[in-house]
Amino acid sequence: MDLPAADSNVCPVRWLSLLLLLPRAGRGLVTAAVLLNLALGLLPIAFIVWMSLLLEKVDALDSGWLTALALAVGALVVQQLLAPFQAAFTEVVSRRVDKHCIQRLLAAAYRDAPIATLEQPGILDRLGDVKSAFDRSQPTPGEAAAGTLTLIARYTQLAGAVVLIAGVLDLLTGVIVGATALVIRFGQRGSLGRFATMWNGLAPYRRRTQYLRGISTGAEAAKEIRVLGLLSWIRSRVGNAAADYMNVFWAQRRRMLLWPFLGFAAAGLIGGGFALGVLARGTAAGDLTLLQFALGVQAVLIPIRFGVFFPECDTQTQFGWHSYKALMDFESTTRAEAAVGGEIAEPPREVIRFEGVAFGYPHGSKVFEELDLELPVGRSTAIVGLNGAGKSTMVKLLARFYDPDGGRITVDGKDLREIEMHSWHRQLAVIFQDFVRYELTGLENIALQSNPCPTCVRSAAERAGTLTDLSKPLFSRYAGGQDLSGGQWQRVALARALFAAHAGASILVLDEPTAQLDVRAEVEFFDSFLARTHGLTTVVISHRFSTVRRADNIVVLEHGKVVEQGTHDVLLKQEGRYEKMFRLQSERFQ
Repeated sequence: MDLPAADSNVCPVRWLSLLLLLPRAGRGLVTAAVLLNLALGLLPIAFIVWMSLLLEKVDALDSGWLTALALAVGALVVQQLLAPFQAAFTEVVSRRVDKHCIQRLLAAAYRDAPIATLEQPGILDRLGDVKSAFDRSQPTPGEAAAGTLTLIARYTQLAGAVVLIAGVLDLLTGVIVGATALVIRFGQRGSLGRFATMWNGLAPYRRRTQYLRGISTGAEAAKEIRVLGLLSWIRSRVGNAAADYMNVFWAQRRRMLLWPFLGFAAAGLIGGGFALGVLARGTAAGDLTLLQFALGVQAVLIPIRFGVFFPECDTQTQFGWHSYKALMDFESTTRAEAAVGGEIAEPPREVIRFEGVAFGYPHGSKVFEELDLELPVGRSTAIVGLNGAGKSTMVKLLARFYDPDGGRITVDGKDLREIEMHSWHRQLAVIFQDFVRYELTGLENIALQSNPCPTCVRSAAERAGTLTDLSKPLFSRYAGGQDLSGGQWQRVALARALFAAHAGASILVLDEPTAQLDVRAEVEFFDSFLARTHGLTTVVISHRFSTVRRADNIVVLEHGKVVEQGTHDVLLKQEGRYEKMFRLQSERFQ
């Protein structure tokens, strides 16, 4: 599904969306920030008034000049004292709003979004922009929401200046100066908005550049880059990707910002020149007092410079809005495609069936046409077959990462699509071939939950044969950490599955987690797993026929169909596909 383009020109929608985020920071904090910014907007106006009175008092040799001076200095000092609090309030509001948005992102990405949705390039581009924001590579939604508060000070100051100009000169001059300031301001924001929209459209360039920079500076590819002498090649790729991105970026920036800037500068010159001309004419004619002249000169300067870039909010509100728009686009897409409703999953009692299942990946060939398969509850089933037979795809369908294109999967006769997906996931414990090796302690790697029962985790580790100190990080790059071998990590994975069963999972699935081990180590691992999970519903996936002989039932997949099934001894007696592949693979290790 193609995502809608971010329409940043719909200003009411943009600002309303950002304002609706502010309550997430806490009403008390937001109220205090509003009052603070009102004060910061009024204090410069107070300073102008008291300084103008000071000039009048000094010129008239009035003894009240000390009071005027004290008030002017007081306004300036208070303004300087409050300025750091503006930055502090903005930061706290930003962080609290970002916490809310990060929680929304995690829910959309890991709960609502189907796996198929997360594989679409357009969605990955939007997701990449949101992730970049929370990595602080660009302004965040929280910074955008907090930036709206700082605009209160700017517009309060402008309103005060326009009132002074209208009072000192005339209403028409005040209106013209105020209108000029707003035209320049909105024009500058419009240019920035078009620039941000253009920048948003460059997401594919950024994702490519970020990927290349990541592999060129990360530890994962460091060995190959050194051994194969790829430094020049990777440097060239990074440079070319960055050039492709920046050349488009620079050309569009010049087009969008240079010529509009000249036009707005001319508008500012005309509006400001008109106000200063009225002020000069009135002063020359003797119609203005020194107090009025001083008020007018200082007040006119505020609207004239109102169209400049506001460092405390312009980038934050514009680009932070795009980050938030990317988040909302991502949420709306995942929400539209997410599975909804259904009955709460109960532990299966009898059998899980694949009934005439047909499935193919988007833009790919069919994996299954008419797959019929039974997974008896309380027994172990091994799925074997050569690479490309559809073994891992079957696991993804069982986990409802995808839904079948045809046929159905049933649990005790009920269509899996009628079962609430998240409750079904709680019934599963799946260890994939590329299971994640978290840079955490052994206990955390096994439990993968908050406040686990240490005794239960240790019991699972002991049953899996894990001899690792569970209190230490499982990576030597951390103080006191330790590196594990491939076999040790397999034990951690097995312990993870056993602990999940203790925590309530009723179906354990191992999708070739030992593919990188030699056949003897794999046989030992699967024998250990099947022995320790006896009586549970288990599914083990392997492309090695000789490693799963102890399973209660062995299913041979080929070209997306079940070609044989039975126990190890029964399949050997049939002298079919299983027997041939078993003998062939076993001979290599005799």
